[in-house]
Amino acid sequence: MPQPNFPESSGYRMPAEWEAHSGVWLTWPHSQPTWPNQNLADVEEAYLLMIQALEGSETVQLLVPDFATRKRIIEILKNRGVAREAVRLHIIATNDSWIRDYGPNFIVREDAVGRHLAMNKWNFDSWGGKYDWTLDNRAGDHISAGLSIPTFRPNIVLEGGAIEVNGKGVCLTTESCLLNTNRNGGLARDTMENYLRRYLGVQQVIWLNGDLKGDDTDGHIDNLARFVAPNTILCAVEENKKDEHYESLQKNLECLNKASNLEGQPFEVIPIPMPDRLEDDGMRLPASYANFYIGNHCILLPGYGGDKDQQMKEILESYFPERRVALIPSQILVCGLGSIHCITQQQPAVA
Repeated sequence: MPQPNFPESSGYRMPAEWEAHSGVWLTWPHSQPTWPNQNLADVEEAYLLMIQALEGSETVQLLVPDFATRKRIIEILKNRGVAREAVRLHIIATNDSWIRDYGPNFIVREDAVGRHLAMNKWNFDSWGGKYDWTLDNRAGDHISAGLSIPTFRPNIVLEGGAIEVNGKGVCLTTESCLLNTNRNGGLARDTMENYLRRYLGVQQVIWLNGDLKGDDTDGHIDNLARFVAPNTILCAVEENKKDEHYESLQKNLECLNKASNLEGQPFEVIPIPMPDRLEDDGMRLPASYANFYIGNHCILLPGYGGDKDQQMKEILESYFPERRVALIPSQILVCGLGSIHCITQQQPAVA
């Protein structure tokens, strides 16, 4: 159901990730070129661990490429003891698995009757035309049709991993991604901010640097800084001054420490560690602990090995004491140049 007006004018906003969900969308890994040096069965194992952790938290809405894959996954889940109703399978063809970026950007509005769901269908060009994206760009349309919800079409390129909101009018993003000439010909900052205001219902945009080596998204915010409360931001920081990430991440920390919310109050900015350096075939991988997913009752945290995994787990437990933090081994996932947040997309609850 295409909509003629802007979401903002109709009272819609993008909720914070910790607000209640009815489900979470994933795309089953099926593209070997995404993980060229890995066994897809190992990637599937990471997905299965995520699905098992999410059972009882929210319904998993899983895209699969064909009937044969659907049948195989049903059998796998049965053997794992996953309840059939915990996962709903949708046959929708895609190029890749990064549904955060090409999937629906859900928004909500509240009135006297209740909460209402809609979505933004942004254009997707595979992070500036780096890979084939034809099927991925259509996936949101298929999901919209299946849900029969109002759908807004900004007609510009934007990926879900490029935006982070607190549900209270503030959005974090990066210049290196949203203002890149490989998306939308390089829109001016003011123009892009107007899109974010109109389609996400935000009033303030904070711009950071996006610079992680090996990150083919040109610097998605979900690897750099994340809200865990309306006024609290976790910011990835590199402690090793000789590391190539040190200076750019320090600039982000400084920027956030100088920023203020809509009431003019400073944010509580909490530095979080960067994982130890990971490589695949000699290339540095964009591993980040900021790439976690906040579910209703659990948090999916990417684990990369070493003591910092536990350190990050304890940080999240301190901010979400009522949710279980599930550490998901993600060394294989990040070989595809993304991690847990990149392969998940929450659907807000409206009941």
